[in-house]
Amino acid sequence: MSDRRNLSRAEQVRRRRAERAVKELQDTKTRALKPMVKVTSRTPTIPIAVAPRKKARRYNIALNLPDLHLHKPNITLPKFSLPRFHPNWRLASFIIAILLGVGIYFVLTLPYFYVPAATVLGNNRLGREDINGVLGVSGESIFTVQPEEVRTRLLLNYPELFSAQVDVYLPNHVHVTVVERQPVIFLEQAGEGYTWIDANGVAFRPRGVVEGLVPIRALDAPPAGLPSGDPLSPTPYMTTELVDAVRLLAPLVPAGATLTYSTADGLAWDDPRGWRAVFGASAYDMPVKVRVYQALVQSLTARGISPVLINVKYPDGPFYRVTSTGDAAEEITGSGQ
Repeated sequence: MSDRRNLSRAEQVRRRRAERAVKELQDTKTRALKPMVKVTSRTPTIPIAVAPRKKARRYNIALNLPDLHLHKPNITLPKFSLPRFHPNWRLASFIIAILLGVGIYFVLTLPYFYVPAATVLGNNRLGREDINGVLGVSGESIFTVQPEEVRTRLLLNYPELFSAQVDVYLPNHVHVTVVERQPVIFLEQAGEGYTWIDANGVAFRPRGVVEGLVPIRALDAPPAGLPSGDPLSPTPYMTTELVDAVRLLAPLVPAGATLTYSTADGLAWDDPRGWRAVFGASAYDMPVKVRVYQALVQSLTARGISPVLINVKYPDGPFYRVTSTGDAAEEITGSGQ
């Protein structure tokens, strides 16, 4: 006790720390020497066979080569920064409009697309130069040629064309295929000149020479035909019935006589034997009129009668006229029997 009292407070603290350290060492030793409790596992242990690793063999080959020391190249690629694109539809539309305008300008101005002249097919009497003069496509751009407009202009200027077809091909080709009307009558209009008439009664200008036409002299204007309904087809100058009557009567006209037409008599001619033959203008009964006329001529000739008129305009009531003594004229009606 006396020792502790004589010790200072610091020394007492150091002594207590030393005693505590000795005690902790003894406790640790005691715990380390304590036997461990045996632990039993209920899960069976399965032995796993591990294949031995193969050792990699190393081969050293001696070559009589000098020592080479390759250094890894240090390559630095430049960095490119792409500009960010922000779509602007107004700018895109403006660029497209400029490109289209330039394209249209070159299309309309390049000589490669200009039509030198139209290729005409199917024409016989109508000249190619005449057709090209009306078409108006020579020297024009192929993109400005309107086929329907060209066809209309052609048919309105040339009624002798029955039909026309206009085809346009790139780069500068215009093909025109025409069908001409075939004349059947050569008509002389008193005081108005000459014209050709086709089977539909359409009149058109004579061009060249056509064999086999029936000549006829019109003392009066013949009855006009009905419009066909096509605005590009001209109105017939005469009815098709009158055209058919002329064609049926033409083989009976004697040599040296000219077939005439008048409103009063219809179709008629002055026979070289001294009489005037009158047949009317209807075509449906023209074959009957021809037979009646031939029977009358045969009967009068056999009886020695020289008529001045034989009229079969109405085949049910034909008549002939003869001249009696003096200037008086006698009209005798009969069937020729």
